[in-house]
Amino acid sequence: MSNVLDGVQYFGSILDTVGHTPLVRLRGLARDCPAPILAKLEFFNPGGSVKDRIGLAMVEAAEKDGTLKAGGTIVECTSGNTGLGLAMVAAVKGYRAVFCMPDKVSSEKVNLLKAFGAEVLLSPTAVAPESPESYYSVAKRITTERAGAVLMNQYHNPANPLAHYRSTGPELWEQTRGRITHFVAGMGTGGTISGTGRYLKEKNPKVQVIGADPVGSILKAYHDTHQMTEAHPYKIEGVGEDFIPTATDFSVIDRVVSCDDRNGLNTARRLAREDAIFVGGSAGMAAWVALEVGRTLTPEHLVVVLLPDTGERYLSKVHNDEWMRDNHLLDPAVTRVADVVAGKGRILRGLLKVSADEPLRRALALVQQHDVTQIPVFEGDKVVGTVVDNEILKRVLADSASLDQPVRALMAEPLPIVDSDEPVDHVTQLLASRNPAVLVRENGAITGILTRFDMLQFIAGGV
Repeated sequence: MSNVLDGVQYFGSILDTVGHTPLVRLRGLARDCPAPILAKLEFFNPGGSVKDRIGLAMVEAAEKDGTLKAGGTIVECTSGNTGLGLAMVAAVKGYRAVFCMPDKVSSEKVNLLKAFGAEVLLSPTAVAPESPESYYSVAKRITTERAGAVLMNQYHNPANPLAHYRSTGPELWEQTRGRITHFVAGMGTGGTISGTGRYLKEKNPKVQVIGADPVGSILKAYHDTHQMTEAHPYKIEGVGEDFIPTATDFSVIDRVVSCDDRNGLNTARRLAREDAIFVGGSAGMAAWVALEVGRTLTPEHLVVVLLPDTGERYLSKVHNDEWMRDNHLLDPAVTRVADVVAGKGRILRGLLKVSADEPLRRALALVQQHDVTQIPVFEGDKVVGTVVDNEILKRVLADSASLDQPVRALMAEPLPIVDSDEPVDHVTQLLASRNPAVLVRENGAITGILTRFDMLQFIAGGV
């Protein structure tokens, strides 16, 4: 709540700004969906994620029941966002903070926690929860070893779903004026979907609550069969589990939809480029599930998807072309031509070309010097043809005097031209036919060339 002092409105602390995040309609990403899809943008929270809500709620609950006292230490196992929410609370309230994290989290998250004065301990990701090395076990050990330390235990803390029952659910009901018909959220601790879903169903039992779960997690299988299965590694951070958190109330979840790394991470990239909404991979996963749901509905329905955090914590991962390529996750359908040209590591204005009136020996010299197979032929600023290495070789072997003939005497048809902001899947279609390469146009000028080898190298991550 804001305060007024001498006519100036302000908040008592940064913690008073948690919640009341906006809803924004997805127009670019969801342009083919009959049902409108609204995104609850949780990166508007001061710590940049939905976990600010539970960070404050869990600390206040621990203070209320007397387990957390002045000068105490907040301990938590987290993929990063809950830690940041707790780190903000610790900084404002004067607590120490120690966070145990899986080693797959981005470096941005680790550095953010340290910036708030927190201690960060990393544990291997690919170990069982009961392993002494797991970040769950390390957090428990720290709690017993340090006096005054309290484990927030977001996976089993009732204050987690209660925070969403008291804030996120009422916000959505008010913002949509009760018109919401479908609510989609990722599942990790289960607090967000359980607390929000419970509130919405109390308001209208017909509201469908749909969980998004990464392929490799066990939560979908457990929801569907109530049987434990084996978890497998996946790249999307902050969602899915290899155990069942008690903070999850499966009774309010109508169904769970699985999303693989490729779809989730590339959807996060699409959100930035098509709707200017910059989020992480778990938000991309939730948005992908929301699209799957929205395609089956009508304009009378209203889908709300919760996007949990900002993409700034994943600049070295999902929003990094090299990381995506190295992990074989980059989808050509959501990649632009300019991204591939940049990936070649070449300067666009260094395009190799010849004039139609230059002698053939000039084209041959360029082929030998730069090890290229085709060169565009220009008349002024216009592309008029292409010279191909094997055609030059055949002509020269048949008649060495042809080296002094103009290039136009041997040139073939011009290569197709694509704009730098076009999706790469258009290029792959052209290259899959008889075209060995395409020319790239930027701001009206031909600035680059892409060959079949360039495309294969880009998609395969240089392997």
